[in-house]
Amino acid sequence: MSGPALFEETQRFLSNPWALLGAVAALAGVGSLLLTAGSPADPLQPAGILGLVVGGGVAALLGVGRLRTEVHADGLYVRFVPFTRLHRYSWNAIVSAEARRYRPILEYGGWGVRWGRGGKAYNVYGNRGVQLVLADGKKLLIGSQRAEALALAIASARGS
Repeated sequence: MSGPALFEETQRFLSNPWALLGAVAALAGVGSLLLTAGSPADPLQPAGILGLVVGGGVAALLGVGRLRTEVHADGLYVRFVPFTRLHRYSWNAIVSAEARRYRPILEYGGWGVRWGRGGKAYNVYGNRGVQLVLADGKKLLIGSQRAEALALAIASARGS
């Protein structure tokens, strides 16, 4: 990364009401499994322990998961922590960048690191983002709560 960021945004899963609802549902499922897993003398049977581990894992991932997007003079940087490494897209690798509204479930099957008919997406929350067309013909959507500002920063850094 060269110089100060022209644009920075960090989005978290737990700012997404659907993710929060999913975490609550997972924890409710864990509680249900724990209550019905075994006899009163031995409530933690393997199913209950598995439910606790899965529910706790989902809640932990939702708690630490975040999408970090930065625009610098030398390129666009995107990382979906802790799921991906840092990706750098140089300006000559990006043909176009346009802010747009999208349908996360219909186009990409939800939120996260997703693949759909429209290419790859990194999204955490909402239905706004920047659609990139890359030099190799692939498409990448980056979800953003500030899509217009991100698209403007990309255009400014690219010199277009």
